Amino acid sequence: GLCTSKELEIFLLVPFSTLYLMIVVGNLFVVILIITDHHLHSPMYFLLANLSFIDFCLSSVTTPKLITDLLKDNKTISFGGCMSQILCLHIFAGGEMILLVTMAYDRYVAICRPLHYASIMDRQKCIWLVLVSWIIGFVHSISQLLLILELPFCGPRVIDSFFCDIPLVVKLACINTHTLKIVINAESSIMATTCFILLLTSYTYILLIVQLHSKDGSSKALSTCASHIIVVVLFFGPVIFIYLWPVSITWVNKFLAVFYSLITPLLNPAIYTLRNRDIKNAIKKLIK
Repeated sequence: GLCTSKELEIFLLVPFSTLYLMIVVGNLFVVILIITDHHLHSPMYFLLANLSFIDFCLSSVTTPKLITDLLKDNKTISFGGCMSQILCLHIFAGGEMILLVTMAYDRYVAICRPLHYASIMDRQKCIWLVLVSWIIGFVHSISQLLLILELPFCGPRVIDSFFCDIPLVVKLACINTHTLKIVINAESSIMATTCFILLLTSYTYILLIVQLHSKDGSSKALSTCASHIIVVVLFFGPVIFIYLWPVSITWVNKFLAVFYSLITPLLNPAIYTLRNRDIKNAIKKLIK
């Protein structure tokens, strides 16, 4: 579970339930708004709708179970449920990494090659890019799951967290898993590090290119890409400390897991809607 104090769990029930409700409403609202408003039928907003949908799914893997467990003294999950959490968590997290790279590529084309934007980022290519992000997320998740699915678990079968994840489940195996941990960490590290480097490189290149072509280009480019950069930092920050640079302090890991499951999916739609003029105009039209 999240903590050992029953009083604290009861106290957290309402705020966590409220946060999850805001995640569901916020992300699905962005998806529906982009689908229904024809002014938002562009590659950038198509990718944004997919990001919001993935954030909704990512939070839904762990948060409902967390909320219901706050009411229970005996917090259990079946082996199948545990493996399903791992599978879905890595599908959506892996897919989101690739999707963020795709969104960075979209901004690169829009800012650095604006005259060719319509031909490069056509509808068919956008659909393929989103499909590739889901496929890579699925392949990443399956490859991770297959490594732990046949491990022998002989007890104790207690995970000091509120959801199942690979580093926690591997600790429960009753064999030496040192080599397995290296393989799992290497696979996750390569994927996350590659995506993060691509993102940093693309946004740095965008800023440099625009700065060279206009006096106030740097501020304009930063304004255009600021939402994407904030989302990247919010997403990859916890990922780095959970998987690439793990901290052996339980409460820190739980805080990062809560941030990953609740705060980031909540902030993403807020960041895009509050900083985006087109989205704000679409909301105003919808209200009127």
